[in-house]
Amino acid sequence: MSRLEEFRVRPFEPDDQEEVIRLWHDCGLVVPQNDPVKDIARKLQFQPGLFLVGEREGQIVATAMAGYDGHRGWINYLAVSPALQGSGLGRRIMEEAEARLRALGCPKINLQVRTSNTQVIAFYERIGYKRDDVVSFGKRLVDDSPGDDTNKKDLLKR
Repeated sequence: MSRLEEFRVRPFEPDDQEEVIRLWHDCGLVVPQNDPVKDIARKLQFQPGLFLVGEREGQIVATAMAGYDGHRGWINYLAVSPALQGSGLGRRIMEEAEARLRALGCPKINLQVRTSNTQVIAFYERIGYKRDDVVSFGKRLVDDSPGDDTNKKDLLKR
């Protein structure tokens, strides 16, 4: 059986959290300004069915967090276990995220990649994504610095 045949994509479930965060750490996706626990809690409040995990042999080996605002779709936290990168699992979970966004009427997907992450940039180009001639801006509305738990408690109550 090939790796793709063993691979199953499904929506995130709360019991997945620890395994998902471990995968994100393994893939270098966790940075100080983004608390993964808070990011997961926020995502579960909005379109939780677009937060996907990929399982292989009972283990979470991939994730993709998608969203659609009525104008554009977005992909965040695309991750594939480092040992399985290059095996087609990233393409497979992206196809599922794209299909779910397309079913909602989404006309275009945007995503952001750190310029230093050349391997991931090459992956997106291989699966049909093009660089947009834009400048990405961001403004932090909530401080997710380590130790700031004020919003975590509110998010977990919802």
